[in-house]
Amino acid sequence: MFYRESGDFKTSYAADSAIFPIALDRWFIALVMVLVFVVVPLFFSEYWLISIFVPVMIMSIAAIGLNILTGYAGQVSLGTGGFMACGAYMAYKISTNLPWMPVVGSVLLAGLCAAMVGIAFGLPSLRIKGFYLAVATLASQFFLLWLFTRVPWFVNNNISGVPSMPTETVFGFTVTGSTATPVARYYFVLGFTVLLALVAKNLVRGKIGREWMAIRDMDIAAEIIGIRPLPTKLSAFAISSFFCGVSGALWAFCYIFIVEPEAFSIDRSFIILFMIIVGGLGSILGSFLGAAFIFLLPIVLNAVPSTLGLPISSEMITHIEFMVFGALIVFFLIVEPHGLARLWTIAKEKLRMWPFPH
Repeated sequence: MFYRESGDFKTSYAADSAIFPIALDRWFIALVMVLVFVVVPLFFSEYWLISIFVPVMIMSIAAIGLNILTGYAGQVSLGTGGFMACGAYMAYKISTNLPWMPVVGSVLLAGLCAAMVGIAFGLPSLRIKGFYLAVATLASQFFLLWLFTRVPWFVNNNISGVPSMPTETVFGFTVTGSTATPVARYYFVLGFTVLLALVAKNLVRGKIGREWMAIRDMDIAAEIIGIRPLPTKLSAFAISSFFCGVSGALWAFCYIFIVEPEAFSIDRSFIILFMIIVGGLGSILGSFLGAAFIFLLPIVLNAVPSTLGLPISSEMITHIEFMVFGALIVFFLIVEPHGLARLWTIAKEKLRMWPFPH
């Protein structure tokens, strides 16, 4: 079979510890990059670019952030929507009050603001964990949304309370707002997605990632061998919140074009949690698979009845969505706790061993 390590020699430690040590994996990733950077913008319609690819990529960034905190560090969080809202509101505040700031800087600064908020709400993680930590992060969700809706400063005293995001350009191309072309918005979001995914992958493979996993697996043993729990947990909260803040800023800049609290409600937090459960806890690839699966599932469920000519109302389809989501969560927790990413890994292992039994 062609998928083998045989003949794929490594002559240095760096080559042996590379993200993709097998040459075929590197070719596969190169092919994926060609597809997303060249094929998709050229051959897919505006609907696919704006309504499918852009939101899936933005949700993937948020799922990576939550996966860092929950999947790798073992700290349960239900406040993802609140940290996304923090990124969205601060991106609006920075871009309107500092008009000379490039939009990339506004997004990154918004992520840093969300990271500082994440550190503040991560302080209780030293004393509490599990269900109690989940309740504490849930409190952050409600507090942040209350703060943004009750303090007019965050929206520059806008009368409606739901201001529009300013139009921003990169190298002369409009990349945010309703006037930006679909291709420009797609490339802008894609750049952040690829960069942050690469950063996350290297973080979890390095020293800080090993510390997160040690705390996740057995925090007392990790402390005995010299890993300090507080800095390790706070770093996970900070980096996770940074990713969620960037995701929220991109959601406001490139998808909904406004800043509104309903876009970052508790439902958003649960949806992102479902993404990492279905996609796979402790997996960067699982974050992408889960985001695509959870986002596309309602679209498919809405399209199937009309395609088959079934007389099903939209209310019934909504109820079916909830039932399917619940059944999928139970299924993956029981049958395959590591989600779709684990199924992909198993398929690769079987391909490498074929035709021998495994």
